[in-house]
Order: sequence, then C-alpha cells, then structure tokens
Amino acid sequence: MKKFLALAATALCFMFYVPFVQAQYGQPSISYSILIDKMVIKPGTGDYVDNLSPSDPRYSPSQDVWFRVKVKNTSDQSFTAVTIKDHVPVYILPIQGPGSWDLENRIITWNAGDFAVDEEKSYYLKMRVYDQSMLPSDKGLFCIINSVEARNNVAYDDDSSQVCIEKTVTGVVKVPSAGPEMGILLLSGEMLALGAGLILKKTKSINKLY
Repeated sequence: MKKFLALAATALCFMFYVPFVQAQYGQPSISYSILIDKMVIKPGTGDYVDNLSPSDPRYSPSQDVWFRVKVKNTSDQSFTAVTIKDHVPVYILPIQGPGSWDLENRIITWNAGDFAVDEEKSYYLKMRVYDQSMLPSDKGLFCIINSVEARNNVAYDDDSSQVCIEKTVTGVVKVPSAGPEMGILLLSGEMLALGAGLILKKTKSINKLY
C-alpha cells in the first residue's frame, strides 16, 4: 500500500511539473524575414544604383529606363506564395517585365512563388519616359520615385528607387542681350529713323511751296 501511494504521489508531481516546465520555457519562436532591393540603371554607364540624384546623369523624354528588383529570403525558414507589387509613378510607363499591369492604380503585380532559406530571385523591368508633350511644361528637371514591396502571410519588406528626368522647357521667350552688337544695331536704326524724318519734313516743306 505504501508503494502504491508513493507511485501515485510521484505521478501527480510529474503531471504538475511538466506543464510548469512547458509554461516556463515555451516553444521555440519562428521568425520570418524577407528583403527586397530596387535599383535603376545609371544613364550612360549600365551600372545599377539605388537612387539617382539631380546631380547624376538624367533621363530624357521617350528614353527607356531599366529597373532591377532583388528578393531574398533572409530568415532561417522557407516560405511560400510571395507577391511582388511595383508602384509605378507618373511620367514613366511599363514596357517589358513580369506580372500584370493595372493602369488605373499604376501597379505591376506578380507572383514570386516559394523561397527556400537564403534563396534570392532577380527581376528586370523596362519602362519608358513619357514623350516631351506629356511631361510638365513648367519643369525642366524633376525627380520621381518608383517603389516596390514583397509580402506573404508571414513576411513583408519594401524599397524604392529615384529617377530624375530633364526636358526642354517650352513657352519661354529669350530676352535679347544688350551687348555692343545690339548697341550698334540700335544706333543704326535711330540714324535711319532720323534721316527718314528729315526727308519727310523736307518733302512737306516743298509741297507747301506749290
């Protein structure tokens, strides 16, 4: 009987101890992370850079712009069904690349699929700057930002890349300079006008004589 009570007491202690240990230490947590990187080609070089400032080479009307999007699983777990959304700014238009183009919302969407641990995928998008007539008439130089995001049900990241566009400003009248050449032309004009005035005055005087 004593042995039975001892075994029963041991069993009860074990039953209470195991939940206590589980509650104290818990289950190991799983962390998911994803990295997306948006880059643009620097005009005239072919090199991809994160951003282009106004002091860098600029794009021109109707010129093609290439972007690169890198997506990487930076966690220690694989995950599935990653969706990429590229938010296209005004003044450029998608020409070539993955996914479907929503013109109304200006978003390109594509399915990047599943990612193993440390797996990385790259995508290339070709876009074109609007024609000169479709760009702002009052801006000779301006910059736009193209952003992109990657997400699934456990991870999210976003990035952006800046591009600068330069165009000819229309409707600007150039004021003539008042240099030495203009002074000579103005003086010649005044002399001609003075001569014509004297001739006209003399003609009138002659007419009065008759």
